[in-house]
Amino acid sequence: MRLLLLAAPLLAGAMIPPPLPIHLNRLGFEPGDAKIAIVHGWDVPYDWKLVDAAGKTLLSGKAVLYGKDEASGASNLQRVDFSAYRGEGEGYRLIVAGAPSEPFAIRRNLYAPLARDALAFFYHQRAGVPIEARFVGQKWARPAGHARELAKCFTGKDERGTEWPACGYARDVRGGWYDAGDHGKYVVNGGISLWTLLNAYERRPNAFPDKSLKIPEAGNGASDLLDEARYEMEWMLRMQLPEGQHVRVPVGPFKPLAPGQNPWTAAPADFVEIDAGGMALQKVADRNWTKLPMPPQDDPEERLLYPPTTAATLNLAAVAAQCARLWKNVDDAFAARCLGAAKSAWGAAKRNPEVLATNSFTGSGGYGDRDVSDEFYWAAAELLVTTGADEFAQVVQHSRHFHEDVREPSWPGTAALGTMLLATRPASLPAAEVKRLQSAVIAAADRFLNDAGGNGYAIPYIARDYPWGSNSSLLNRAMILATAHDLSGDAKYRAGVIAALDYVLGRNPMNVSYVSGYGARSMQNPHHRFWAHSLDKKLPGPPPGVLSGGPNSTNMSDDIAKAMKGRCAPQMCWADDIHAFALNEVAINWNAPLFWVAAWADSD
Repeated sequence: MRLLLLAAPLLAGAMIPPPLPIHLNRLGFEPGDAKIAIVHGWDVPYDWKLVDAAGKTLLSGKAVLYGKDEASGASNLQRVDFSAYRGEGEGYRLIVAGAPSEPFAIRRNLYAPLARDALAFFYHQRAGVPIEARFVGQKWARPAGHARELAKCFTGKDERGTEWPACGYARDVRGGWYDAGDHGKYVVNGGISLWTLLNAYERRPNAFPDKSLKIPEAGNGASDLLDEARYEMEWMLRMQLPEGQHVRVPVGPFKPLAPGQNPWTAAPADFVEIDAGGMALQKVADRNWTKLPMPPQDDPEERLLYPPTTAATLNLAAVAAQCARLWKNVDDAFAARCLGAAKSAWGAAKRNPEVLATNSFTGSGGYGDRDVSDEFYWAAAELLVTTGADEFAQVVQHSRHFHEDVREPSWPGTAALGTMLLATRPASLPAAEVKRLQSAVIAAADRFLNDAGGNGYAIPYIARDYPWGSNSSLLNRAMILATAHDLSGDAKYRAGVIAALDYVLGRNPMNVSYVSGYGARSMQNPHHRFWAHSLDKKLPGPPPGVLSGGPNSTNMSDDIAKAMKGRCAPQMCWADDIHAFALNEVAINWNAPLFWVAAWADSD
């Protein structure tokens, strides 16, 4: 009898308030964009209405049932689509089954502040200079970290017990951006991050003019976006070894793996001396991991240079070629310096095509990559567009990546960066090949949109096996979608971009904005050694515009994640905890696509 009484109101059509909040973009929407919200509920569609700040109903309808969702673990999802409303204002609410959402805006230029804050992240991450209160406020100001960084090359035993031979060189490697929540600086991850900022500039050179950002270089007559990018570019140039430099590097065969051993940590069997002139060192980092919290100016660890790698060298070749193109007629001397570095790096990589990174050092990330064919393709594409030389056209057109399906870019998978460039710079290749590359980008975007049908939150992403930094993977897909929109003009691709932004800004089953300072419930406790308010009340939390790595269901390696393993759906494997480095770290290669996508969404 009790079950009948509970069921009766539902059968009679009465709406039961959803058991979870209304999930939507907490920042709001632009008037012409898709406007989607998600609710968890029953198997009967909810009534909904959109109201303005005064409570006046502007639009109403019924939600669309989606049902069970593997990605979020929800048993019943419903989607509310109020895209038909195109008015502008503040204080809107969506009321679903009598339950109101938090207020949101519908207005133009909605994403401009987000783009600026996402870009400001890179100033906060600068090494070697004080972060000044006049630019960031007293709360986030700090002394310079690693202001004088004359680092020696690594010698001694690594954590696998391999004895690395004496190397005898040191370099001034001050400057650049700290990579993530630690104090390491990595050429490989710096490469894709820097490329993303420079590509945003190349797309819209006038978007961030002089004095548009709060940085020390404002007022120098150059684009502030170029100024911020140059800070990293200068550091990457310092990481290049001079001509004639010989070093000993590990080579195969690698020792056989023990059962269950991670191949990325396998110790090398031997060392060989190479001519490393023009190669880029993999990283500069601490000898040992530092504890939390640890403001960079207090870091007690010895700073060390780690051996050059082919991947790092090709990252340098790619972004230095990009630099040579973009600084031409802005600072011709710097452009020439970059071009020289790019050509030197390219020659060094051809001479040493298989000097691979090892993850056998403690104190820093390894960024090991066993396949550098994509880096060769990407670097050749950049050098082709910059120089027009047939050598690079031949390398590009004979690469397997020139003909493969396009996937979202990542630090170990950079082929898409080359294809995006070549597809949007038609003078570099024969017209038929450019058309084919453009079609490949659009085909990738179509696959991503098709993925949106396989998850209840309607995002252009997979439904299972969320990787480390899944939010950045989604935003890198959004970059492909945006490029497809630029090439085709089809509005469905912009809708896919907006769906990705909606997700990181609140339309997700965690009901949180993964971007600090955006939304009533935003990420507050990233894995970061300075933004560590939860551990030391004298330290700040994150500034606005910092992206959390997001759900991670495949590599749950920290203690917080381990406790959740096997108990969370892919989109629910996340915690706002400073100790959750596998779930809630921040990184330059994650904020870079957030900036790119927000700037694109604002401009389109």
